Amino acid sequence: MKYFWISSYVLSVLFANITLNQFIPLPLYGQLSVGTLFFAFIFTLRDRIHGYGIRYVVLAISLALVVTVAYSIFDNIEPRFIIASFLSIAAGEFADTIVFQNLKRNNWLVRCLTSNVISVPLDSFLFTMLAFWGNPEFPFSFMLQIIYADVLTKYVIAASIAFPIYFFGKNTLLAHHYRKEEHVQN
Repeated sequence: MKYFWISSYVLSVLFANITLNQFIPLPLYGQLSVGTLFFAFIFTLRDRIHGYGIRYVVLAISLALVVTVAYSIFDNIEPRFIIASFLSIAAGEFADTIVFQNLKRNNWLVRCLTSNVISVPLDSFLFTMLAFWGNPEFPFSFMLQIIYADVLTKYVIAASIAFPIYFFGKNTLLAHHYRKEEHVQN
């Protein structure tokens, strides 16, 4: 099952990068990158992988970075986007992992949602600034709309995945993290 979660994580990062420069204007305020819809899954997917141990988390993040860079080079994506993606994923994911690991005394849902409070804005801010800063097509006000929409969407999607995994996963294949938590608390 761990390889299912790792593969899902890597594919979500890849699809996010494939669609990173396509935007949907929101009705009130914000520009939502289509890539955000895929990227929002990675926060909870990676937190799910924690149940198998930190080495699998590092493996998942590393694979996602390698696959993303390889795809970007193959598809002739601007180096600026490759660097922005690599740095924002690395910073956001490792920051999230550190917070998640430091909250071992809490249940999985609290750890997942709390670590997202740090990683989601960090990732959104870093990627947007590194990818679009200085581009006349993306003035600062437009970048703020992207960050706002990204953070809001990532929180909503990540939480909408985390709650069912936590509350309904006890009697399914998703139950692995419950056994790990019980072992850690004993």
